[in-house]
Amino acid sequence: MLPSRPGPPAVLPSPAPVLSSEVADALTTGRPVVALESTLLAHGLPRPDNRAAADEVEAAVRAGGAVPATIAVLDGVPHVGLTAEQVDRVCADPDLDKLAVRDLPVALALGRSGATTVSSTALLAAAAGIGVFATGGLGGVHREAADTFDESADLTTLSRTPLLVVCAGVKSILDVPATLERMESLSVTVVGYRTTTFPGFYIADSGSTVDWAVSSPEEAAAVLAARRGLAPGGVVVANPLPDDEQLDPGLHDRVIADALAAAAQAGVRGKAVTPFVLDHLHRVSEGATLAVNVRLVLRNAELAGRIAAALAAVPR
Repeated sequence: MLPSRPGPPAVLPSPAPVLSSEVADALTTGRPVVALESTLLAHGLPRPDNRAAADEVEAAVRAGGAVPATIAVLDGVPHVGLTAEQVDRVCADPDLDKLAVRDLPVALALGRSGATTVSSTALLAAAAGIGVFATGGLGGVHREAADTFDESADLTTLSRTPLLVVCAGVKSILDVPATLERMESLSVTVVGYRTTTFPGFYIADSGSTVDWAVSSPEEAAAVLAARRGLAPGGVVVANPLPDDEQLDPGLHDRVIADALAAAAQAGVRGKAVTPFVLDHLHRVSEGATLAVNVRLVLRNAELAGRIAAALAAVPR
């Protein structure tokens, strides 16, 4: 009798996302919830400013009428909604990993801790049943992409994830026209909030436009509801800063050029470019970019709260 062959190895289930009690209660009772990324706190803002900003962003979501759900992976477990102590940990740990979608399996399997990017936050938010997400700026197509194929996973994730993300466009270091073309190819719905001008993160006008605009949180929520009824994929609501709150456009162009040149000279590549450039911008602009960054995130968080509240009122 031939010996029996061993069966396939057992597959251990990944840890299920842990919802904070407030987020779990809100989702159970149908109250609006807004997802927030943690990479902004761990890698996008300098310490100790990041800790104060974390509270301000959550307060802005509440001002818009929704419950904030900051997302991070701690010791291999995804958390949707963080306690004050967990936010302290995310903001204080300089060695926290930066986790995009491709990194999540490794972090979960090996018990690592990390801050979630736009792509991984969107994935975990949608898995938890959250339909609205607020961030600063999306990732996209990098300026050297024709040679490097460097494109953020944010775009492909949004093409198949059913949620709405409020942002101030894409990060200034990127190729904005190429990013918009890529989102069109991926069938990501893009609308401006009360404008057809696509914002440039620190500045109100990137030089590119979008075809559609919505004039209210209710219209934005209706677009997401309609998208859900048609096909998988997300909706981007581009929310520009008012002209009097943006970074001076001349200063913006100078510091971006300087930052990209410094990154190239230092040999910085891949996902390390964004935090390097943001730190350079903060130092060269003497804090002006940091102030603008916080302002735009707060505006996006408040608008996302209002859209989430409107979405909660849409019949399922």
